[in-house]
Amino acid sequence: ALSSAASNTTCHEPLLEDTVSVIVRPFTLTGARAVAAITAAMEDYLKVIYRLSEDGHRATTQAIASRMNVAAPSVTGMIKRLTELKLVDHERYRSVSLTPTGEKAALEIVRHHRLLELYLAEALGFSWDQVHDEAERLEHTISEEFEARIDRALGYPTTDPHGDPIPSVSGAITSVPDDRLSALVPGERAIISRVDDTSPEKLRYLGTMGLYPDTEVSVVERQPFGGPLLVRVGEHEHYVGSELAETVHVERSTIATIENDTTPKR
Repeated sequence: ALSSAASNTTCHEPLLEDTVSVIVRPFTLTGARAVAAITAAMEDYLKVIYRLSEDGHRATTQAIASRMNVAAPSVTGMIKRLTELKLVDHERYRSVSLTPTGEKAALEIVRHHRLLELYLAEALGFSWDQVHDEAERLEHTISEEFEARIDRALGYPTTDPHGDPIPSVSGAITSVPDDRLSALVPGERAIISRVDDTSPEKLRYLGTMGLYPDTEVSVVERQPFGGPLLVRVGEHEHYVGSELAETVHVERSTIATIENDTTPKR
């Protein structure tokens, strides 16, 4: 399957100088997981801590437990082990942060996960609400050679199906606009940059409205007191609840007003 995908893809070396807003870290991710004999369970924790930070949240014990759907005492025990291995820094009653070694290991597993998601979607036909769970099962087992072949077959991509940035093998990762659809006011346009992938049900529902990365969306109106937004996607209008709109990351357009010379379909 890899050979077939590669033959239909124009492969090229990535040009980091052409990438906008790139954070470059002075290390190579290959083999990072071999450091300190990191287990698959540890990788899961490191990835969650990284994702919480990436989403702008504090990596508290409760936040980690909620994201991983485990009991708080289990998180406490694992954080103690990760601290002993110098993979995280943690002070009692404070949030957890990754050390440089821990971040390197986290980025490697994040790279595996997001490359797998894209390969599952583009080469194997999985829908965007299915790829996360499948990638979770595979990310700990693939070799560095397999990872490199997927990367090459896909043409060295920079984002996964949900718009999340894929770390490069050198540790470079593009920054993603962090405005939320929920923050837009009537008349504003934006391009969807990424969508939170923690809930397959929400992804399926957003998909029915066409709210995918790289899609233009505009806010027509918003109801008061935290009510839903009426948004326009193409020729159609949809109501989106404020909580769901918070999961959609956007980049505001320089065009501040929307045209109302046609009657969109709902």
